[in-house]
Amino acid sequence: KSSGKKTRSKKSNSILLWRGSWFRKGVKAIWIALLSGIIVFYVYILAVDHDFLNLFGGMPSTRSIENPENDLSSELISADGVSLGKYYRYASNRSQVTYDQLSADLVNTLLYSEDHRFYDHSGLDPVAFIRAIKGVVTGHSGVKGGGSTLSQQLAKNLFRTRGKELEGRLTHGGLFKTIVFKTKEWIIAVRLEQNFTKEEIIAMYLNTVSFGSSTFGIKVASETYFGKTPDQLNIPESSVLVGMLQGNNTFDPIANPKNALSKRNQVLAKLLDHEYIKNTEYDSLRQTPIPLKYRFQNQNVGLATYFRTVIQGDLMIWAKDHNLDLMESGLKIFTTLDSRMQRYAEDAVTESMRAQQKKFNDHWKGRNPWIDENKNEIKGYLDSQIKRTDAYSNLVKLYGKGDDSVRILLKLKKRMKVFTWKGERDTLFSSMDSLNYYKHFLNAGFMSMDPTTGAVRAWVGGINYKYFKFDHVRQSKRQPGSLFKAFVYGTAMEQDYPPCQKFQDISPTFKLAGNATWSPANAGGDRGSGEWFTLRQALAKSLNSITAQLLQKVGEQNVVSFAHRAGVSSKLDAVPSLCLGVSDCSLYELVGAYSTFVNAGNSTKPFYITRIEDKNGNVIQNFVPETKQGMNEQTAYKMLYMLMGGVEEIGGTSNAIPAELKSDNEIGGKTGTTNDASDGWYMGVTHNLVSGAWVGGDDRSIHYRNWTMGSGGETARPIWVAYMKRIYADKTLQYKKGVFKQPANGIDVTLRDCSKYNSPDPQLKDDKNWEDPNN
Repeated sequence: KSSGKKTRSKKSNSILLWRGSWFRKGVKAIWIALLSGIIVFYVYILAVDHDFLNLFGGMPSTRSIENPENDLSSELISADGVSLGKYYRYASNRSQVTYDQLSADLVNTLLYSEDHRFYDHSGLDPVAFIRAIKGVVTGHSGVKGGGSTLSQQLAKNLFRTRGKELEGRLTHGGLFKTIVFKTKEWIIAVRLEQNFTKEEIIAMYLNTVSFGSSTFGIKVASETYFGKTPDQLNIPESSVLVGMLQGNNTFDPIANPKNALSKRNQVLAKLLDHEYIKNTEYDSLRQTPIPLKYRFQNQNVGLATYFRTVIQGDLMIWAKDHNLDLMESGLKIFTTLDSRMQRYAEDAVTESMRAQQKKFNDHWKGRNPWIDENKNEIKGYLDSQIKRTDAYSNLVKLYGKGDDSVRILLKLKKRMKVFTWKGERDTLFSSMDSLNYYKHFLNAGFMSMDPTTGAVRAWVGGINYKYFKFDHVRQSKRQPGSLFKAFVYGTAMEQDYPPCQKFQDISPTFKLAGNATWSPANAGGDRGSGEWFTLRQALAKSLNSITAQLLQKVGEQNVVSFAHRAGVSSKLDAVPSLCLGVSDCSLYELVGAYSTFVNAGNSTKPFYITRIEDKNGNVIQNFVPETKQGMNEQTAYKMLYMLMGGVEEIGGTSNAIPAELKSDNEIGGKTGTTNDASDGWYMGVTHNLVSGAWVGGDDRSIHYRNWTMGSGGETARPIWVAYMKRIYADKTLQYKKGVFKQPANGIDVTLRDCSKYNSPDPQLKDDKNWEDPNN
C-alpha cells in the first residue's frame, strides 16, 4: 500500500510538472504572440503612415493636418450685408462657423447621439471599436452605433481618406482596402486631437459634413432647412440635422418626411437616455411635427440670380490671376448691390411683366407672335429655331443629321415642369412643344445705378433665371431706338445748340450710296407736321424728323464720339440711321452713359465689386470705379434739362409718370422703341439714381403687331415706375427725392425762357430774330 501511494504520488507529481510546463509554455506563447502582434501592428501603422513601397497609398502631410484646408464656397455679399448667393462645386457649398457660433443644444445633441465619450478619448474610442466589431460578428452592426469617433469622421471628411487619390497597390478593393483606410483615419484622428482643442474639432466636424440638397456644413444646413443660423437651433431642430448625419438622403425631411421624423425621435430618445431632457419634454417634443422653413440654395433661386451668373466670369479671371479657386477658396466678395433695392427691382419686373404678358397674349389671341416686316407669320420658324437648341444637337450626335429618329424624338412628349406667371406647372411636353410655349413669352431687363459713385444697386436680367438663363442687362445687346437720341442732342448741346433752339417738324433727306435716299418718318408714320418745336420739345416728343435734322448738322461721327465718351462701349455705325438707334447696345452701358449727365459730365463705368476678402477676413483687393471726363459740366446739365422735358413738356413721352413720383422731385425720362416694336426701353433719371428697363421677346421676330402697344412707354416705363414707388416708400434708403445739381459757375444759357430763341439755326447770328442770351 505504501509503495502504491508513492507510485500515485509520483504520477500526480509528473502530471503537475507536465501541466506546469504546459502552462508556462502557453503563457510564454501568449506573451510572444501579444508582443509580436504589437510589433506587427506598430510596423503596420508605420508602413501605412509612410506608404511602404507604395503599398498603402499616400497620407496627408503633417503640415496639412496641422492646418487643414477645408474647401469653402465663395460668397457674394450685398452693400447692406446680406448674402446674395454663393459659388461652389457640388461638395463645396459650405460656410465656416466657430464653436461659439453653435448653440449648446446642437453641440450636446451631436455628442450624445454620435460620440458621448468624446471628451474622454484622444481620437480613438476602444469601447466603441469593440462594440462595432461585436456588431459585425453578430450581424447586428449599427444597432448601437459605429466605432468611429467624431475625430475619425472629421479625418475622413477633411482628407477624403477613401478617395482614389490615396489608394496604393494593395488598396484597390476588398476588406483589406477598408482596413487600410480605417487605419489612416485612426492616425489622422490622433494627430488632429494633438493639434486642436475638442471645441475646435466639433466646429470643424460640423463645417465639413453633408446634409443633402447640395448643402455642406451646419451653417448652410440650418439656413436651408430652418432659415436660422446655427446658434439659434433648438433641440428638435438639432435632432433633425444630427439625425441626417446617419443618411442625409434617407432622413431628408423634404424627400422622406416620415423617415426624418422617426430618426429625429430616435435622437431625442438618446437625449432622454443621457438625461439631457426629461420624460415630459421628450413626450412633448416627439409629438410635434418638424417645423421646416426650407429654402433650397442653388443658382436658380435667391436674389440677383442673373447678376451672380454674369459676373462669375469676371471673378473666375480675377481668381485665376491670384492663383485662387473661386469655387473652393471661401472668398467673401462684397458688392455694391443693395438687397432691398434688388428685391424692389425684382418685384417691379415681376409685377409689370405679369400684366404685360397677359396684354401680349390677349393682343395675339392665340396667334403666333413671330412675324416678318410685313406682319406675316414667319413660316417654318419653330423648325429653324429648334436646330439652335441643345436637345436637337444631342439627338443629332446620337442619330446623325436628317435621321427620322431626330424628328420623332423631338416630338415625343415627356413629363416636365414649365414656367407660368402663376407658378411652376407639371405638364406633358415634347421638345417642340416646349420651344413653342416659351417663344410666346416676353422678357425684360432692369438695372439701377448710383450716378455719382457708379455703384450698381439693382440688376435683373430676366423674368425667371431658372427658365430663362440669358441676361438682358449686360449679355444682351439690342437696338436702343429713340433711347439713343439723347446722344444726338447731347452732341448738339456740346456744339452750343441751346435747348430752346427751334426746328421745324419736317423730315430731312439723306443721300445714301448710289442714288438712294432716306427720309425718316415719325412714330406715327408721317414725314412731319411742319410745326416749330424747341429742341427740348422735340426730344420730349421723340420726333424722328428733328433728331435727323440735328444729326445732319452736328455730324454722324461726332455723335459716335460723344456717345463713346459718355459711356457707350459698343461699336456704333456712323450712318444716317444712327439717330434712330439702330446700332446694338446693352442696357448696362446705356444706364452708365445716361449717368454721365447726372455726374457733371464724368463718365463712370458701372461698378459692382468693392472688395474681396479671403476666408480669414483678410482683404485681398479693394476696387475703385473707372472714371473719365465724358463732357463738360455745362453740356451735362443742359442734357438733364432736356431729359426733364419728357416729364414736363406737353406731349412728352414721360408725362404719364404718376404725380406721387414727380411731386417735389426733378425727373428726366426717355423712352425708346425700335421700328417694329420688338424692343421697348425706358430710362429714368433723378439726382441720385439712374435706372433703365428693356422689354421684348428673346428673339427679335417676336413683338406686338402695332408700334404703340410695343412702345417703351407702354412696356418698359411701368417697370421703372413700380421700382421708384418702392424706393421712395422705403425710408431706410438713402435715395430720396431732390433736384439736379447745377454747374458751380451757373448755367451758360437761359433754359426756361425760350422766347428769346426764334432763329431756326443758332449759326445764323445775324438773323434779326436772334437774341444772344448772354447780351
